Amino acid sequence: MAASTPDTAPAAPAAKRDRTHYLYIAVIVAVGLGIAVGLIWPDAAVQLKPLGTGFVNLIKMMISPIIFCTIVLGIGSVRKAAKVGAVGGIALGYFLVMSLVALAIGLVVGNVLHPGDGLHLTAALKQTGHAQVSSDALPPVDFVLSIIPLSFVSAFTQGQVLQTLLVALLAGFALQGMGSAGQPVLRGIEHIQRLVFRILSMVMWAAPVGAFGAIAAVVGSAGLDALKSLAVLMLGFYVTCVLFVFVVLGAVLRVVTGLNIFSLLKYLGREFLLILSTSSSESALPRLIAKMEHLGVSKPVVGITVPTGYSFNLDGTMIYMTMASLYIADALGTPMSVGEQIPLLLFLLLASKGAAGVSGAGLATLAGGLQSHKPALVDGVGLIVGIDRFMSEARALTNFAGNAVATVLIGTWTKEIDRDRVHRVLAGELPFDETTLLDEGHAPAPAPAAELPEPSEGDEKQLAKA
Repeated sequence: MAASTPDTAPAAPAAKRDRTHYLYIAVIVAVGLGIAVGLIWPDAAVQLKPLGTGFVNLIKMMISPIIFCTIVLGIGSVRKAAKVGAVGGIALGYFLVMSLVALAIGLVVGNVLHPGDGLHLTAALKQTGHAQVSSDALPPVDFVLSIIPLSFVSAFTQGQVLQTLLVALLAGFALQGMGSAGQPVLRGIEHIQRLVFRILSMVMWAAPVGAFGAIAAVVGSAGLDALKSLAVLMLGFYVTCVLFVFVVLGAVLRVVTGLNIFSLLKYLGREFLLILSTSSSESALPRLIAKMEHLGVSKPVVGITVPTGYSFNLDGTMIYMTMASLYIADALGTPMSVGEQIPLLLFLLLASKGAAGVSGAGLATLAGGLQSHKPALVDGVGLIVGIDRFMSEARALTNFAGNAVATVLIGTWTKEIDRDRVHRVLAGELPFDETTLLDEGHAPAPAPAAELPEPSEGDEKQLAKA
């Protein structure tokens, strides 16, 4: 009897994995059905767009509370505030370097392919291009001021990731300064985090419906004609993104951590499927936070790197803007010299930060940047509107991969990563709990022993008498 008891214990996790396995099979089937409906009944397929939009909005609803809980619990359990500042500084420096690398790669590929040669621009396409100029993109100073919320609560209600990040940092440092007096608050936030992740796991069961609606609308609105005419640009962009992820990011990850990029991306396979089906990297942000913590990266590193990376580490968007700018210039018959290309792309690098969080940020930032720096090229933005959603999938997948790699790298540089746990998780020895999205029984915010008051000499004498 005693020997049979331990054999039955591991059965429960296997059942949980099986259920979520069927969920993602359903997502794959839904994507296939969505493509079929988009090709056969394009007009009806476009009307299904609210299904995808609704699902993505459900995920976005959970982003602010997840980021707040993760950062507060992470910082609140760290003794020295300087460690958090070091993580942020290293993260921003890395993001800037990788953005420049992505721009350079896009620049080289765009100058080799010249995908816009031979295309013709109509008056209708000119109007479409100007319509994409977004008024939501902010200049650098206004962008910095926009990070400050109107109130403590509005950071959560307005859905601004950077505002939530600021409030969470302040709350985390405040609790850190409170020492043991702040532990009851941290335990309360820990319970809220478990509740939020449980709600997220429930929302994920709507993924097949959202994937079906999103893919059907994209295929139905674009059609085969747009795909054929712009196939060179699409193919070149996809190949460039693949090379960037597996060659550039893969090499950096191998050199710094010794990890294989394929193992890491396999671990995040379900998140990539979710992004592919919804064309939104934000749909996988909460799951990336949970999975990076499960992988063995510390809470402060995950809490700071992932949300900040979603606004500042947009490698796919950098490549997209580079190739799209060169494509438009060639299509209009006004190819740019390298001397003209570099200032424009550096300007777009800054402009992309001001459009962080804007819906359709890739196309809106491109149009807004061209309007400010080279207005004559805005007419050509209409050429790529038809395939922008297909390009956005590659952008989102590349951005997501870049942020996942960045989290592991920064965790390694700051020595805030459990390397043994990383290898065990990637080997499949410690499976991720898809039901709670948390490691049950593993307290997210343990009270550091060093923060507890040390017993005085009088207390020790009283204990001895007792």
